[in-house]
Amino acid sequence: MSEILEILKYILPSGVVFAAAYVLVKSFLEADTKRKMVDIKVANARLITPIRMQAYERVILLLERISPVNLIMRTTGQLTLASEYQALLLQTIRDEFDHNLSQQLYISDLGWDKVLNAKEETIKLINTSAAKLSGEANSTHLASKILELSFEYNKMPIDEALTFVKEEFRKKY
Repeated sequence: MSEILEILKYILPSGVVFAAAYVLVKSFLEADTKRKMVDIKVANARLITPIRMQAYERVILLLERISPVNLIMRTTGQLTLASEYQALLLQTIRDEFDHNLSQQLYISDLGWDKVLNAKEETIKLINTSAAKLSGEANSTHLASKILELSFEYNKMPIDEALTFVKEEFRKKY
C-alpha cells in the first residue's frame, strides 16, 4: 500500500502539471489561430473592398446606360424602321447587362433583384412602345413613344434601383 502511495506522490503532481500545460498550450494555440484568422480577414478586406466599390460603380453605370433616355441618346444616329431600332435597343440592353453580370457577386441579393427588375421593366417599356406603333414607323417615332411612356411612370424602376444601390453602398462604405 505504501508503494501505491509512493507512486501516486509522483503521478498526481505530474498529472496536474500535464493538465495545466495542456490547457495553457491549447488556449495559446486557439488564440493564435483566431489572431491569424483576423489578420487574413483584414488582408482580404483590403483586397476586396476596392473591387466591391468598383462593382457598385459598374452597377450604377449599367443602370445609367440602360435608362431609356440615355439609351436613346446613345443609339439615335441611325434612322431605321421602328422594329430594327427596337431590336437594336434590346440588344444594347442585353449586351450591357451581360457585360456586368458578374457584379452580382459583390452587391446584395436584393440590390441585384432591383437591377434585374429595372432591366426587365426597361425591356417591357421598349416592347410596349413598339407595339403601340404602326408597321411603317421609324426609329424616331419609337424613341418618342418610349420617352412618352417613360414619363408616365411615377418613378422609373431604373431610378428605384439606382437609389437602392447608392443607399446600400453608403451603408457599407
